Amino acid sequence: MRKMSLEEKKEDIGENILEVQQEDRNEKQTSFPFDIPDFKTLLKKQGYALAGHHSAVKTCLWLRHAMNGQGFCYKSKFYGVQSHRCLQMTPTLMCNQRCLFCWRPTEIPVPDLGEWDHPEKIVKESIACQRKLITGFGGSPNAIKERWIESNEPNNVAISLSGEPTLYPYLPELIEEYEKRGFTTFLVTNGTVPEMLAKVSPSQLYMSLDAPDLETYLKVCQPKSAALWEKINESLSLMKQKNSRTVIRTTLVKGQNMFKPEAYAELIKKASPDFVEIKAYMHLGFSRLRLDRSSMPTHAEVLEFSQELAKYLEYEIADESEISRVVLLSKDGKKSPVKKVSGLD
Repeated sequence: MRKMSLEEKKEDIGENILEVQQEDRNEKQTSFPFDIPDFKTLLKKQGYALAGHHSAVKTCLWLRHAMNGQGFCYKSKFYGVQSHRCLQMTPTLMCNQRCLFCWRPTEIPVPDLGEWDHPEKIVKESIACQRKLITGFGGSPNAIKERWIESNEPNNVAISLSGEPTLYPYLPELIEEYEKRGFTTFLVTNGTVPEMLAKVSPSQLYMSLDAPDLETYLKVCQPKSAALWEKINESLSLMKQKNSRTVIRTTLVKGQNMFKPEAYAELIKKASPDFVEIKAYMHLGFSRLRLDRSSMPTHAEVLEFSQELAKYLEYEIADESEISRVVLLSKDGKKSPVKKVSGLD
């Protein structure tokens, strides 16, 4: 596959990419109460490893906990993912939203890409980055040796880190490349590029839905264009047609989007997902510059909202994780989905 320039992709989803980059170039950098280095230095300081020109890998807290025998991510409890064998990556650091609750530095413009890397290159380099990031566990007296050995052969990829992955024009091929290597693939999208959503077939398709209406969406997600709300609604309808296991995920922020469960339910019904995840905003990273700690709901508040949503949606509570402040809903109250994910169920 030949590398394609941004201009060559303009007639496809590249229009979305060009719009994001142009606005980033035109926008002044937000003033912070501390010095911000250049973009690449900032990524390194935050623990990212660059895979190729525009992709990145980062180990999460739960991978480290699993390696040290301190528990697993709620995705293990809900979906059977082995936290220490999960590779968290993104094929692009660009995003067309600037959500208030995002822990990433959305205020800092992402440099121009120039050309896109081949999916095979991204997969190869992302695995190499993961192995490099976990090297220290090999000699740690606290780490479980068997898990460190297993972690060097990741078998699940969470295509969700920083940026919107559906802006990468070879996303279907990237998913296929991971699956060729025996990976299960979890894709997380904000639903603003339905053209790409229609093309992808991951093991599990997540879509974020963080507002019950347009007014809240504009305030909380701060999209590049109000027209993206219609794109999200289009993506919800597309999800209903997917063969992948599907999940709608909502991040609740007190005082911002934690209301109108009936309106959320009407939107979710368009997608008819296998699961719905209701999760608390966590006061972490750069979100601390935008929101107060009081914006973080307790698990009891998340559970109460989930119970209300379940009534409108006619779903049932299937599970919950108090430490992660997340509640799982399903149509029958069970964690076993109609659509199986090979290797996980």
